[in-house]
Amino acid sequence: AQVNPVAFEPAIAPHLAAREAGVVLTVQSLLAPMREILDMQADFTLIEGAGGWRVPLADQDNLSDLAMALDLPVILVVGVRLGCINHALLTAEAIAQDGLQLAGWVANIIDPKTARLEENLATLAERIPAPCLGRVPKLKLVTAEAVAEHLQLDLLD
Repeated sequence: AQVNPVAFEPAIAPHLAAREAGVVLTVQSLLAPMREILDMQADFTLIEGAGGWRVPLADQDNLSDLAMALDLPVILVVGVRLGCINHALLTAEAIAQDGLQLAGWVANIIDPKTARLEENLATLAERIPAPCLGRVPKLKLVTAEAVAEHLQLDLLD
């Protein structure tokens, strides 16, 4: 398994992190490592974006451009806190407008003290046109295994 073929420190917007590292990110430069991973034909492959659907990669390219070039179904991770409903619905609309399938969404409970948490989650479930694949609580130690315990990936087609 290959994890994070492209990663920068510090964990900031990709275009800023790449600039600080002296690297130019483009859709073309990222396609090769992504295709390598896809060519492995694993039972399950997840390509994680960083920073959001429209975050810049460089002067011209956005993360959404890479997603469109790969033409894969998208899982939206919603950072649950004040303002998340608007943000999630706008992102779901953008994914659809870009012609990609929204396969599901995950509630990442960033702030467990969010007012009306359950009501917010219910609204997201009603309005996002894809299944909720899980609710990930705020974890003391974040590992793939700990997160996976809160996901229902069997809901994916």
